[in-house]
Amino acid sequence: MTIVLFGLYAWAPLGERPRGATLVGLVLALLVFAAVVTWQIVAVMRSPYPTLQAVEAVTVSVPLLLLLFASTYYVTERAQSGSFTEALSRTDALYFAVTVFASVGFGDIAAVSEPARVQVTIQMVADLILIGFIARVLVGVAQRRRRALDAGADDPTEPDAVGGL
Repeated sequence: MTIVLFGLYAWAPLGERPRGATLVGLVLALLVFAAVVTWQIVAVMRSPYPTLQAVEAVTVSVPLLLLLFASTYYVTERAQSGSFTEALSRTDALYFAVTVFASVGFGDIAAVSEPARVQVTIQMVADLILIGFIARVLVGVAQRRRRALDAGADDPTEPDAVGGL
């Protein structure tokens, strides 16, 4: 799935968008991302192999989030040249998204325009949510499901089977 996501990013038609459409697109993409993460959490709750399912969820969620922001940065630079300290290719946009995610910010690329700074701020908040909340939820759900499976509970929807969820 991760390879498919990177393939889509590499070949997706990411041309110029009307002013303001990039931010709307980002919000819609984040809603899709939230739906994917929610679906992954439910899949972990029902999986006979919750730890493996949680690892799969992370290996889909993290690249998806990074590629959503990389696409946004790339489109933003195309729509308004000079939004970043240098023109961004798709590789540069992905590199920038990863440096923001990793909180290393090498300083070679930075957001300059206000819309680009808003997008980077949204990514920083989304990254914190992903790392903190979502990772904790996935680990917690996987642990509860594993305990339920070890105890012999077959129905993952029963409150006792997943720790009261």
